[in-house]
Amino acid sequence: MPKHIIMIEDEKHIAENYRDALTSKGFKVSIYNDKASAMAALSGELPDLVLVDIGLGDDEDAGFDICNQLRARSETLPIVFLTARDSEYDQISGVRFGADDYQTKSTPIHMVIIRIQALFRRVEAFKAANEAQGEVAHGQLTVNADCMQAKWQGQLINLSVTEFWIVKSLTERIGHVKTKDALRDAANLVCEDNTITTHIRRIRLKFKEIDSEFDQINTVAATGYRWLAEA
Repeated sequence: MPKHIIMIEDEKHIAENYRDALTSKGFKVSIYNDKASAMAALSGELPDLVLVDIGLGDDEDAGFDICNQLRARSETLPIVFLTARDSEYDQISGVRFGADDYQTKSTPIHMVIIRIQALFRRVEAFKAANEAQGEVAHGQLTVNADCMQAKWQGQLINLSVTEFWIVKSLTERIGHVKTKDALRDAANLVCEDNTITTHIRRIRLKFKEIDSEFDQINTVAATGYRWLAEA
């Protein structure tokens, strides 16, 4: 069964170019050119990945709203922004709304496809594995790489694919500093330092929703982050 990608793009030639390239790699691609038609299609069964532009028609931030709504429904659905907008503000906003990746339209199509394939490799285990397998405990935290899930105090943390790999990387060696470059590599990201900072902020907030005193992620100035050993 081919992976189903929904592409939301209002420029017909761009959408068709990506459809043809992705189809040649064995993916099934559905195209929608506005927010209304896309959200109607997404109201039922979700696809395997969503590739979305930020500006759609007269709605300059439609993609952000779509991402926000989808992330509220599923923490693990891979969402990739593909847009002409290359400002740091837009990239950070994309992360804040829950995107797993952010690519500009200047990126060659084959490189975007490589990123999509990498995202699929990272979620395959989640769909196939049993939650009880492969758990590693770090104090109050348990990390399950097979299912790509993390729990704090026994409660599931709703991490996105990217956020999970950052947590896993931080907890591989408790107390050791992970640079932003190392976290980028662990999550297979190409992004600015501020984007990593935003991911860390979202992760902290999600843990604090369960434990208001959560303070395990320590910022190391000008270097990166580390997961502290519990007292």
